[in-house]
Amino acid sequence: MRLGLMSFAHVHAEAYVQNIRGILDAQLVGAADDDPARGEHFAAKLGVQPFPTYQDLLAQHLDGVIVCSENTRHRAHVEMAARAGVSVLCEKPLATTLPDARAMIEASARAGVTLMVAFPMRFSAPVLQARQAVEEGIVGKIGCCIGTNQGQNPRQQREWFVKKQLAGGGAVMDHTVHLVDILRWYLRTEVAEVYAQTTELLPDGNGEVETGGLILLTLANGLFASIDCSWSRPASYPTWGGLTLELIGERGVLRVDAFRQNLIIYPGRSPEIQWQPWGSDANQAMMAEFVSAIREHRGPAVTGTDGYRALEVITAAYESARTGQPVRLPVAGQHTERA
Repeated sequence: MRLGLMSFAHVHAEAYVQNIRGILDAQLVGAADDDPARGEHFAAKLGVQPFPTYQDLLAQHLDGVIVCSENTRHRAHVEMAARAGVSVLCEKPLATTLPDARAMIEASARAGVTLMVAFPMRFSAPVLQARQAVEEGIVGKIGCCIGTNQGQNPRQQREWFVKKQLAGGGAVMDHTVHLVDILRWYLRTEVAEVYAQTTELLPDGNGEVETGGLILLTLANGLFASIDCSWSRPASYPTWGGLTLELIGERGVLRVDAFRQNLIIYPGRSPEIQWQPWGSDANQAMMAEFVSAIREHRGPAVTGTDGYRALEVITAAYESARTGQPVRLPVAGQHTERA
């Protein structure tokens, strides 16, 4: 399986290089970057073969590429790969506008190539186990959910994250998608209404994009959920951030902490604490799924449509924050197919 990397812009690119190398039958052929200096720096640092242009990289008879460019450049790079007949794992968010996301999905479908979105939390061991607990009805019917996906301001590693022209937005654009995707996946329903507030008061902002956000969701099945998607962790914090989710059911509460790799279930009696062993790597499992989907000529576990649905919520959140009013989504009442 011959793979390439399109851009080192995103901080995840370095990890993805190691993930590819962790798959026995996958070969990282090389990488290219819009920024020659950045490309040369990371190619040398990681021992990756550099190519001067994306066209040169795509000419290497690749099976797939990982797109890690700045958010607003995703469409151009995904469409470029699709025209070359190369499947894509696209860093989140899929795009920064719904028309761009739709065009990317359509271009990939026309070319007959795989389009997968990088939602690694789908492959987190405690997140997977929590989904099984929901499926088994351990805490009964879910009534509401409380999620957090907080982190350090990524401008500490890549300045473009706070440049609206390149990022499309700030903390809401960066940290809403994972929890929206998990909620849709767990509950098999769509978001019907979004209300959001944003702030630029948290540290390390530059005034172009929001550094904090709180989003309230009403799902099509009547369930309520909240998401704190803020860049609220200081540089001194022990980890760059984390993702937590509490699902409150009629018979108890299920709480998952993806980055501490533990899942705690409170079934209404003494707590049942389940720890996942250290070492499980959601990114590695995600990369393996991308390779398997290409090899097996099937759709991936996380599709372009999943990325589109998450972007719908982001778009609605920005509109709500601008107007101060809740925003209804056109997908209200629709349910996702069972995986």
